[in-house]
Amino acid sequence: MRLIDLRYPLDVSKVLDEPVVLAMGFFDGVHLGHQAVLAKAKQVAQKRGIKMAVLTYDHHPQIVFSNIPTYFKYLSAPERKLELLATHGVDIVYRVSFTSKLGNLIPQKFVDTYLLGLHAKVVVAGFDHTYGPKDMATMARLPEYAKGRFEVIEVAPTELTTEKIGSTAIRNYLDQGKLECANAMLGYVYQTTGLVVHGKEIGRTLGYPTANILTPVDERIPAVGVYAVEIYVGEQWYQGMASIGYNETLGGGRPKTLEINILDYQDEIYGENIKVKWQKYLRPMVKYADLPTLIAQLAQDEKNVRNFFAEK
Repeated sequence: MRLIDLRYPLDVSKVLDEPVVLAMGFFDGVHLGHQAVLAKAKQVAQKRGIKMAVLTYDHHPQIVFSNIPTYFKYLSAPERKLELLATHGVDIVYRVSFTSKLGNLIPQKFVDTYLLGLHAKVVVAGFDHTYGPKDMATMARLPEYAKGRFEVIEVAPTELTTEKIGSTAIRNYLDQGKLECANAMLGYVYQTTGLVVHGKEIGRTLGYPTANILTPVDERIPAVGVYAVEIYVGEQWYQGMASIGYNETLGGGRPKTLEINILDYQDEIYGENIKVKWQKYLRPMVKYADLPTLIAQLAQDEKNVRNFFAEK
């Protein structure tokens, strides 16, 4: 898969001189709804004997047009999104830097500059995709702007039971600790990254040493709680139990941390870049009356994690 970074105004010399079927979208998470768009684009591209390209952006448009008090928390950071797109047969990714100048283009100008400039013969997007002002830049009006110069395919919503699949819904589920719902909409097990750093090493004194994970500011981690996870260290996946919380049993005023006890693993891994697959939510975080009660709960958590993977 080839990545080509663009910005406004479009430098046509960077665009590959070949026709494409172009899938449009931000594709945060590349969930089941996005996958339906990509599958349709790939099908049409193969039928026409041309390449499949994606038009996406380097950061979320909300960052440009909204007042955001903290970092935008993505379901898939840039490298992860590219990794996911590659698994769906994308040949070319045109990643455009989303600026106010780009966002303020009238729909006709956007179509003439980018969709035609990227040599689109067919444009595929979800039914609710917009490429400018929401009341004007709709998929229903895209044929009007296309003026017969390319075909437009609108992909219907993908639903899970009666709920429409979408990135916003998935973010909400993760924030609520409803991991199973989020994973169902994603169509795969949610994954994040991190760096192993030194902590207080309190877990070691309790018999449950943990890897303290420094997480990227722009990646969304699930809600406070205890989870069954897999952690990727040194080119291998291991089973573990993760704790997201404030360690309130050990005292108040502590920062929020992500700690993972890796089952049957003893090596030091400070400085390792890791990945985490969030498999199952186990329980909420609880402030225990004393350390023996906490240790007993950790033993039960370990048993639950082992049972989960044994039955998986």
